[in-house]
Amino acid sequence: MTASAPEEERASGLGARRTTSPPSGADGSGGRRGEPGSGLTRAYLFAQRTARALVRGVHTNWRRSLHLRVVSTTLVLSAVVMLGLGYVLVSQVRSGLLDAKIDTAVSDHRAGLNYALAELQESETVDRDRLLYNIVGELTSRSGDTGQFGVFILPSVDDEAGWATGENNSVPQRLITQIRQSTSDQQYHTYTRIEQDGAEEPALVVGAELTHAYELYYVFPLQHEQEILDLVQHTVVLVGALLVVLLGLIALVVTRQVVHPVRSAAGSAERLAAGDLTERMAVQGEDDLARLALSFNDMAGNLQEKIQELEELSKLQRQFVSDVSHELRTPLTTIKMAGDVLFDEREELEPTMRRSVELLQSQVERFEELLADLLEISRHDAGAATLGTESADIRDAVVKAVGDAEQIAEKRGIKVVMRLPADPCTAEYDPRRINRILRNLVVNAIEHSEGRDVVVTAAADRDAIAVAVRDYGVGLKEGEEHLCFDRFWRADPARVRTTGGTGLGLSIAKEDAALHGGWLQAWGMPGQGSQFRLSLPRRSGDELRGSPLPLVPPEFAMGRNFTREGEENP
Repeated sequence: MTASAPEEERASGLGARRTTSPPSGADGSGGRRGEPGSGLTRAYLFAQRTARALVRGVHTNWRRSLHLRVVSTTLVLSAVVMLGLGYVLVSQVRSGLLDAKIDTAVSDHRAGLNYALAELQESETVDRDRLLYNIVGELTSRSGDTGQFGVFILPSVDDEAGWATGENNSVPQRLITQIRQSTSDQQYHTYTRIEQDGAEEPALVVGAELTHAYELYYVFPLQHEQEILDLVQHTVVLVGALLVVLLGLIALVVTRQVVHPVRSAAGSAERLAAGDLTERMAVQGEDDLARLALSFNDMAGNLQEKIQELEELSKLQRQFVSDVSHELRTPLTTIKMAGDVLFDEREELEPTMRRSVELLQSQVERFEELLADLLEISRHDAGAATLGTESADIRDAVVKAVGDAEQIAEKRGIKVVMRLPADPCTAEYDPRRINRILRNLVVNAIEHSEGRDVVVTAAADRDAIAVAVRDYGVGLKEGEEHLCFDRFWRADPARVRTTGGTGLGLSIAKEDAALHGGWLQAWGMPGQGSQFRLSLPRRSGDELRGSPLPLVPPEFAMGRNFTREGEENP
């Protein structure tokens, strides 16, 4: 019967591992990097920058490349699986080798015990030392020429000499103590390391009590088993590495077959989104990717047809509006001339006829404004609108726009307050179009001010100029700050239009601002009024990055962080 060795000895394999601590400062942690400006410091900083650039490059490629992620994941998972399988395989081989060796060793040791006990019982010689020496020699000869094991007979008392075929220190003290403390004649074994040809190698030691005075030990070198285990480990490592590489190559090829068509589809989609309606994908085979390409091509074809139909319809609509506007000018001119004659003679007409003539004159003027706006919006739609830029002061445009709307404000009892800076606010813009924008904004503010004052503010900074028109009337609901620039849109359709607008003023103003490379934005709150802000670059053609005036009035922006660029940069 055998007793197992301690678990930590069994888990250690065939022999103990030695670890050697590196000398102090060998890893560079305790050394000096050099003084500032030295070659060592520059090399360290260069290596640090290179490492950071490499990490950033890998991270960027990892996020952008599906191919890299799939192949890398396959390699990592394959390596983990191979490590697990290799560990299990090596553990099984190690366990099998050691179990077989233990069984053989215990069997040989039991045979040696039986032989030694028989010799001791049959011999009647008085020279027991000589007898024990002969027993050791006989048992040692059974190991053969290869020296499969060594034999030791040690006395149970430490001060007596023992007989052995090698050094007695091959038997570990823990095994000796375990046998001497045992009350039975069972066998024990453990692992140790022995000196063999000037080198240490693992060994298995089996021992048991021979008589009350002596103990018999067998020492079995495990060098052969260690060589087998090393061969198995090297084979597993080599085969595992080859399998990981092969799996990586397989993943590379398979992923490329999938990723390449996907990349091609992405490129085609980008070109289609950029406006190339003739873009199509190449169809190869009849698999799922081929079906994707066919579906993409069908979608692109249908999209191209629909866009062409819409372009034709839009072109016809623009042409119709332009033609109708031009054709209506001739009869309108005749009607206006006749109306002017009647309007000039209205004092001589009866009261009923005089009122009719005045209504005719106002409606003819409104009709003329509508035709002018339709012609202007058709020019923007056709891309035929041009700028006549010149350097001008935006303060003059504000004063002119307020002056044009003065009569309307007086009729409604509204005061228009101008807050203009003392310094000039010059910029390169088209005065005709900017005057029209400001006039529309001021008139629109008067229309919706509910009898309250209207404030017009101008400001400028190094790169931009801005004009804000603020009213304290009905305001705008959430989402209407964008809808208010749509053609013919009205916040409240039931509301009576007292100023006779055409419904195209803000749409044309938005187009004029965009033509300058500027912004026209709106803010409003129900019951708190609204504010419209026009922002223009000071130099024609420059990109507008910010506005010198806030879009949200300061009293509503408290506690919120607004940038100089405003809340809604287009």
